[in-house]
Amino acid sequence: MRASKLRAMFMAMAAVTLAGSFSPAWSADVHPVTGEALSDDQTFTYRLLDQFPTLDPQLNQDVSGFHVIRDLFEGLLSQDTEGNLVPGVATHFAASDNNTTYTFILRKDARWSNGDPVTAHDFVYAWRRAVDPVTASPYGWYLELTQIVNAADILAGDREPAELGVRAVDDHTLEVRLFAPLPYFPAMTTYATLFPTHRVTVETHGAKWTAPGNMVSNGAYVLTDLVLNEYHRRVKNPAYWDSDNVIIEEVTGLVINDDNQALTRYRAGELDHLQPLPAGQFPALREEMPDEATSVPRLCSYYYAINHSESGHPALKDVRVRRALSMAIDRDVIVERLLKGGQWPAYNFTHLKTAGFVMPEIAYATLSQAERDDEARGLMEASAIEDLTLRLIYNTSESHKQIATVISQMWKQKLGVTTELANFEWKTYLNIMDNQEFDLARSGWCGDYNEASTFLDLLTTTHGANRGKYSNLEVDELMSASKTVGDPGAIYAEVEQILAEDMAIIPIYHYANTFLLSSDMRGWPYDNVENNWYSKNLYRVAD
Repeated sequence: MRASKLRAMFMAMAAVTLAGSFSPAWSADVHPVTGEALSDDQTFTYRLLDQFPTLDPQLNQDVSGFHVIRDLFEGLLSQDTEGNLVPGVATHFAASDNNTTYTFILRKDARWSNGDPVTAHDFVYAWRRAVDPVTASPYGWYLELTQIVNAADILAGDREPAELGVRAVDDHTLEVRLFAPLPYFPAMTTYATLFPTHRVTVETHGAKWTAPGNMVSNGAYVLTDLVLNEYHRRVKNPAYWDSDNVIIEEVTGLVINDDNQALTRYRAGELDHLQPLPAGQFPALREEMPDEATSVPRLCSYYYAINHSESGHPALKDVRVRRALSMAIDRDVIVERLLKGGQWPAYNFTHLKTAGFVMPEIAYATLSQAERDDEARGLMEASAIEDLTLRLIYNTSESHKQIATVISQMWKQKLGVTTELANFEWKTYLNIMDNQEFDLARSGWCGDYNEASTFLDLLTTTHGANRGKYSNLEVDELMSASKTVGDPGAIYAEVEQILAEDMAIIPIYHYANTFLLSSDMRGWPYDNVENNWYSKNLYRVAD
């Protein structure tokens, strides 16, 4: 599929036409654009580390679920292989009133998988559903971050969902009103929370509306099979508006918790895509399979969340202890000796490859590890806390276990801190995190859009995914102010300095996306730092 890029991106005040010229229906023999000979087998099978908890766009909160939902549903806009905005259900949009009103024009040939037309009313229904406290969406806060009028008040229960600042002007025109002039709002529509949902299906089937046979979706694929903790399958949706240009006919996701078992199954030809890789094996795999092993930047940061709530460990209320724990971690050991996949040591939260982000100079990042260790020991001594034992939880993964083990050894050797490690499967792990039943917790945050606020907003007091319950009034005020300035870069730098000084979290590394992809697969978005891949853009070439 070909589509023109959003030329002026989302800073333009005038309407920006997103619609491009799409190729005609493809021949079964060759790719319509590249001319490559296509394989008779147009299937794609990939590995999931964990079972996604839901396929409901308004209830999803994890990356693995988003990968699936992106195939099953389509939002106003999508992304190309470089992360640029391209048409989704909307063909173009206009920004007015100093970027506080956005008007999206929807294509008239968009259809639900049952044949119903996709209309602006479907988006209004979905967005009101996401912000409604009755829905209890774990991503309801995302609507507040969009600055849509009345979203915060509705989430707080002070207004009705019908008062959300979004309306269907007609079936194919959606108007969105914002409190603040947010130039990156269009990019935020590519996340699942703002995807449409089919009202009749939701109201007919209730919590089971996403089950195979019940689900009505509007994406390039439909769900046909789902066996929890084993696999799911999605197949090409003939009702999709661009179905003629979708080449991959069937996509299967296999849940494989063990990294080494997953690698064995990849070698056996059961998988076309494998991510993540077993820790430390990327260099050897790149040498063994240079056409299949890849490392590219990925807009995610790996960190340990600290429980700042009342249930948190008393010792962690002392900033000296938090800073000592962070400084004692030799991040070079983690990324260079353990992971070996091109990751970067992290001393701040925002990923260093985030668009427009200028990395501030974080004081402890400029020290040698020996200097950090000395300062860490001094801080622990000054705290007068002895015989400290902390509980660190992580979701089941050999890589997470290895990192936690190495870090716990560093803390023991340098600071005398004992660490109790506990792992849980993904759904249980999320519940424990949500209830603040931890001292420290392995965490990762992947940008929902490519702008620094997607990271820094997470550590504001009211953010729904702020599971450590960190709260700093100055951070809250600065991030609120960042929504109303033309260039928030200086504010972001100041917030990063505060977070580092306060050690709100313990940053460990910035992700690289290390994976294996079958050499006959094409169309992978290597340059999309958000790692947003769409099966409709993939294809398999002939041997």
